Amino acid sequence: MRKILWMLFLCFGTFCEAKLPQITPKTVKNKMEEILKTHVVYKRFSPELAERSLINFIEELDPTKTYFIEPEIAQWIHPNADCLQRVVVEYFNSSFTVFEEIYQVMLEAIARRNRLEEAIFEIELPTEVTPSEFQNLSWAANEEALKTRLLRIKSLQENTLRKLHSKNGSFERLIDKRRLNKEREIHGENQGEREKFLLSCTMKALSCSLDSHTHYFTPAEAAQFMIQVQQKLYGIGAQLRDSLDGFTIVRLLEESPAATCNKLKVNDRIIAVSGEPVAGLDIIEAVEKIRGEKGTPVTLTVLRDSEQFEVTLVRGEVVLEETRLDTSLEPYGDGVIATLKLFSFYQDENSSSSQDIEKVVKALKKKEKLKGVILDLRGNAGGILPQAVSVTGLFITKGIVVSIKDSQGHVQHLREMGGNIVWDGPLLVLTDRASASAAEIVAGALQDYGRAILVGDSHTFGKGTFQTFTLDTANNGKVNPQGEFKVTRGKYYTVSGKSPQLHGITVDIIVPGMLAELDIGEAFAKYPLPNDNIEPHFVDDLADVPFLHRDSLAKLYRNNLQQKLSIYDPYLKILTDNSSFRIGQNKNYQAFLQEIKEKHFDAESIDLFHQSDLQYTECKNIMKDLIFLMEKETNKLAS
Repeated sequence: MRKILWMLFLCFGTFCEAKLPQITPKTVKNKMEEILKTHVVYKRFSPELAERSLINFIEELDPTKTYFIEPEIAQWIHPNADCLQRVVVEYFNSSFTVFEEIYQVMLEAIARRNRLEEAIFEIELPTEVTPSEFQNLSWAANEEALKTRLLRIKSLQENTLRKLHSKNGSFERLIDKRRLNKEREIHGENQGEREKFLLSCTMKALSCSLDSHTHYFTPAEAAQFMIQVQQKLYGIGAQLRDSLDGFTIVRLLEESPAATCNKLKVNDRIIAVSGEPVAGLDIIEAVEKIRGEKGTPVTLTVLRDSEQFEVTLVRGEVVLEETRLDTSLEPYGDGVIATLKLFSFYQDENSSSSQDIEKVVKALKKKEKLKGVILDLRGNAGGILPQAVSVTGLFITKGIVVSIKDSQGHVQHLREMGGNIVWDGPLLVLTDRASASAAEIVAGALQDYGRAILVGDSHTFGKGTFQTFTLDTANNGKVNPQGEFKVTRGKYYTVSGKSPQLHGITVDIIVPGMLAELDIGEAFAKYPLPNDNIEPHFVDDLADVPFLHRDSLAKLYRNNLQQKLSIYDPYLKILTDNSSFRIGQNKNYQAFLQEIKEKHFDAESIDLFHQSDLQYTECKNIMKDLIFLMEKETNKLAS
């Protein structure tokens, strides 16, 4: 079963009512052509995209694999050349009859599902069913296998509902009602609704065939998407992971209502909201129940191991953890080591990530003897691209930070122009497999210039692409009634010419963290785009700058360009050896490494908010070694 993470917030603006988009077959063709026109790789609908679209469409209709059985969809999940050619020809004629045929099979599958539900209603449910059984499901081979699957899902869900029975009455048919509502949505009340539903699913299937970041959004989904890019929102400040029997808390945002109540923990499972069970709900529906007006209460029923309790929270304004900077100090010798935990690359009318880092470092240099800086980018999924350039510029003089190659093959360089370094001493960048996009740009650029040593999981996420979204945020976030789309338009490259796409940035010293053994990252996406390189640009010829401005820019820019450094090279081996020795001798660390290698390990099972952060502790040890070695070398030269 697919996993979804969702943030529980209410946007400032009015949320768009859930409704079907106003689209026709011609609209679908035209929107897809718009997407193809700007996509970085694919420019024309092809048999390859047709095959992906068929699979996407089937999974869009039946994401939990509880309706279709494999024999009835085999011709589309394993299509032959004639089938694919038919899809392509029909596409160019704004016709989608193959998708209509799959839709008709879905209607028949719904009828069968209802028969099976009636058949299993009185059957004794199996015991000891776990959510892990429903991850990475294949299609049921036949009706009997589907019946068994439904029984086990029903057992899992009703086990959760039974825990609420004493307070909330009988909920034996509650999940059935929710399922029937979903089925009515697919059926539609009339032919017009059926056609809009079919075309919206087709549009999603077509757009997602290009890569894992290109998407079509219905009007309601577009409004929901915008919630995720707001910086200040109303809600409880928790991140959830969905499952069949509730919603597990993955993260509590600092200073949020969920965190400050001191009653919730990572890995708690929410099973009801204001007395109403959420088992079987789509995560968006659950979010809607938790979301509400600022200052209003919401009561969550929570399971922690075998304990059940209720927590009442008052919804409040949440400044996202991802938009802030946290600072901590570690005494070392006659000075301190500063850790700058940056959650994303942000900018608004009052502050930005680079401005905040600069203020913090300058203030520390006045108050303390600053001996080293750790830039912690773990879990940083990116943000505003110019801020990645500005943050990098705090640690280098002048030079290219990142290059962008667009869908036409044009390369544009983004440069640090100021030349005012805020910190030129020992610098470590701590990353993990969730460090992505702009975080990878900063880590890669500082590594390329030899300005920092990268520490953490073996590599970063591997998102080296950028997207644009059609919604005009300047126009009060007004959503097109035909829907909106997000499309991958190009790739990023660091100054060495390498792109983090697919493979991520490789660290210099591997220090495993909680994500080190998980299959996460661009390489595990459904349709990841390939990796490629461009020429290195340590020597900047300003070729992308218009000729008329090139000379005047060169006079301001070429003085004090950042050179490629080798200051850390003499120390890397001993730093690596020392770190490996410490990790090998640390029994707690070895137990931690064993835990994350377990077959069914889930990231949220290790709660870094309530135990020692072993990865970070070892990073600080590496910094201490580095400071010691560099100071020793300085003293040796001085004598």
